[in-house]
Amino acid sequence: MLLQMTRPVQAGLRQERQYELISHHLANADTTGYKKQILSFDAVFKATLTQDQRQGDVCKTENPLDLAIEGPGFFRVQTDQGVRLTRNGNFRLDTAGQLVTQTGDPVLGDAGPILINGDMVTIAADGRVAVDGQAVGTLSLVDVPEPQRMKTAGDAYFIYEGDPAEMTPAGAATIRQGTLERPNFSVVGEMTRMIEVHRMYETIQKMIQSFDEIDSKVINDVGRTL
Repeated sequence: MLLQMTRPVQAGLRQERQYELISHHLANADTTGYKKQILSFDAVFKATLTQDQRQGDVCKTENPLDLAIEGPGFFRVQTDQGVRLTRNGNFRLDTAGQLVTQTGDPVLGDAGPILINGDMVTIAADGRVAVDGQAVGTLSLVDVPEPQRMKTAGDAYFIYEGDPAEMTPAGAATIRQGTLERPNFSVVGEMTRMIEVHRMYETIQKMIQSFDEIDSKVINDVGRTL
């Protein structure tokens, strides 16, 4: 009977992991550029998380420092841990006039951090940045050949686990100034999945409880015959 319980126990653990992942998605329902993750298990129950890199909806903000990428591509950001990739274009200026993320990480251009000292900021569809009509740089946008090799490094940061030399300029990407990319999942859809996973987990728990009761009965019956 213990062997028969192996599959239900594994199934229960799968549902637990799915429930945790859905909860994480819902916690990031307002995280700009957040990408849904897909959980899978192999034959020996090893879990693998892959990124769903589909485009999220783009919404207008009218803030000139808010940038959304349409099409494949990522902004490059300099962090204390090294360069990270992100789709979160909710940027601001620091005290030195650098374009940075909300956590203060410099956004990289083709020639390094981008300085914005002026009033009118214009960012073209190809990433060219102008301040008061003068060009100050171009956003460094990159694409990766194998999106499935992207690993999360925070809620909206990614690391490409392939060879960095494989990354190429994101020629198909279009920058939309004054907009932000929403997470690429439906809150209603994730809540529906959460209910389904919870119900499945309860069914599995009842199955395990039934096996346990049968085991206990068999042990008790054997004890009476000895």
